[in-house]
Amino acid sequence: MINEHHSIDLFGRPLFTWIDLNTPMVGELPIPSEACFSYLVHGDNQVLSKQHALSAITHQAFLSVCGFTLGKKLMEQEAGRVNSITIHFHPEVLKKIYKDAKPPYWKEIEAPVTKVIVQMAATNLVQNYIESLKNLFENKNALTEDILILKLQEIILLLMQTDDQPQVMNTIRSLFSERTFTFKETIETYLLTSATLENLATLTNMSLSTFKREFKRIYDDTPQRYIINKRIEKVAYLLQTSDASISSIGYDCGFSTPAHLTRVFKAKYKKTPTEYRMDFSDK
Repeated sequence: MINEHHSIDLFGRPLFTWIDLNTPMVGELPIPSEACFSYLVHGDNQVLSKQHALSAITHQAFLSVCGFTLGKKLMEQEAGRVNSITIHFHPEVLKKIYKDAKPPYWKEIEAPVTKVIVQMAATNLVQNYIESLKNLFENKNALTEDILILKLQEIILLLMQTDDQPQVMNTIRSLFSERTFTFKETIETYLLTSATLENLATLTNMSLSTFKREFKRIYDDTPQRYIINKRIEKVAYLLQTSDASISSIGYDCGFSTPAHLTRVFKAKYKKTPTEYRMDFSDK
């Protein structure tokens, strides 16, 4: 259930969103599909995703390449309360603001970003920044486009300087990337992650229906069947060659739950992952 929802727009699109909600909840969170940075003003330490090792911890933050992904994690967690402020990185807004030059510290990325969502402890500078955003929500009538542009540039600059967290820095740099990756490069990058078809469609700049048609044309298979099959094959290989736990292997290969892994693995190999591993350990 959403207790409170406040939004500040820039150029007709959401820029800052403040949401207070009780979880779990049914429906959709009003978080757009573009990349975003979300700071937890309050969290009850609920587990958001075992697969990504995410928890709702006060004063921590998430950087996500897809807002839908973040919204889904926040909605489906264990019972508790979450109060978060989210900054949205809409491509058209960024192009308008940085039409003359890239942000300071920007460098071109060499490959697609591999983690769809990253959790981090907020620095003191980020926490002070969030406090300044709270003041914006309390004084909406005094806001101008110039002020909002400066605040967006500020958080981008702060995140660009996270040298100790390359995944964060690369995600922010990717927002301004001039390099285009082929359809297959993008698919192969995210094949063994938890990226949904909706995520993949967004990452390839296509609608879901167009994405499915293009996937079928290139791979001669449906995306659901092809991706699941590749993930299961990777699990089978790791069961033979790795001592990691079955649940860890499943998470690393894009399966959100052990039950899902077991079901699809048995459908392909006629054995559970445990039985499959035991067969090889006896040889």
